[in-house]
Amino acid sequence: MEDYRQMWSELGLDLEAHDGLLAVLPGIYEDTILSQEGRPEGMSYFDFVFSEIHGLRIKELYDHRKAGGKVVGTFCTYVPEELIIAAGGIYVGLCAGACVADEEAEKYLPRNLCALIKSSLGFKLARVCPYIESCDLLVGETTCDGKKKYFEILNELQPVHVMELPQRKEDSDRRLWREEVGSFVSRLEELTGNKIIEEAVRGAVRIVNDKRRALLRLAELRKSDPPVISGRDALLINQIAFYDDPERLTGKVNELCDELDERKASGTGIAGAVRPRILLSGCPMAIPNWKVPAIIETSGAVVAMDEMCTGIRYSRHLVEDAGDMDGMLDAIADRYLKIDCAVFTPNQERLEHIKELVNDYNIDAVVHHSLQFCDPYTIEAFRIEKEIDVPFLSIETDYSQEDVGQLSTRIEALIEMISSPDRA
Repeated sequence: MEDYRQMWSELGLDLEAHDGLLAVLPGIYEDTILSQEGRPEGMSYFDFVFSEIHGLRIKELYDHRKAGGKVVGTFCTYVPEELIIAAGGIYVGLCAGACVADEEAEKYLPRNLCALIKSSLGFKLARVCPYIESCDLLVGETTCDGKKKYFEILNELQPVHVMELPQRKEDSDRRLWREEVGSFVSRLEELTGNKIIEEAVRGAVRIVNDKRRALLRLAELRKSDPPVISGRDALLINQIAFYDDPERLTGKVNELCDELDERKASGTGIAGAVRPRILLSGCPMAIPNWKVPAIIETSGAVVAMDEMCTGIRYSRHLVEDAGDMDGMLDAIADRYLKIDCAVFTPNQERLEHIKELVNDYNIDAVVHHSLQFCDPYTIEAFRIEKEIDVPFLSIETDYSQEDVGQLSTRIEALIEMISSPDRA
């Protein structure tokens, strides 16, 4: 890691604070991910990527910028990464999944704000995230009141472009969103100095569609019973998909899926057993937030699918081939507006999708995960519980470890109930 210190220094990181962060991450990874038994050999690539989380990938971004390229950071699945690639840029996801510099962040933000937003600002203020510092532009979106006001603060520290996301999906909302996509094209052209042309958009769509197809192939294999991959490993792959080189990641996911196909054919499951199958639903989980799936899977169940932005919601839809440049931008806008975040009202699409996942993945129970103070997901959990026909557990948590005991007790009780031979 010493080879990167000059690079980190040039990026403006607080090296002492950054050293402290890097000292903690390996232990969390060892306890949560590497401690699993019978992991697929194909996970070695993703273990390597994590081991170099602030190393080789940052060096790629660094070299890209040294050659005149641009890096664009995003906080949400609504930002069209195809357009960033078409402009010659590199896309990286930025949402942070650990408590960093909360006291500093709370000088700008209220304490009763979700951990994701406070963590994001904390990483920036503490100068420990080389991804943020590698970005020439940050792209926000109006998915919640907390984020859109946070972006006003962040814009004082680093250039931010905000995309106005409508809260409904009527024709007028679609027109607004299409205009926002067009404005984003203009901002990217201004940033990079490159004209975004139809051929480049088609090529970028192919790259991102291929990545999503690979992730969907992985999702399909998670239907296997016994499970051929753990929920923690599948979540890790989806998290890495937000920042790794997309074409390289596509190849590695497909290689892993080849191995999982063989496991499925031979009936080789993780830990060698059929276990209760959980659908984990709700707020996204950014690296290194593996708390809830780790509790579920060390309590005797498997996370068979994730209905989250760091799960099936990210890869579910592809961009369709739609003719000329305007048609391609229309198709991109339409694809991203299909995402069924809890911010939308009404949001029947998400409810119906959860029902489909429960059926398709032979789900025994749903665990609905909401970050504390995330009102859209916390409130939407009520309707989901009312309409699905399997046991349901709603939890609210943050990035701390203080509630691990309480969460473990509640999750273990759920698993015991659905594992009972007397269950009706």
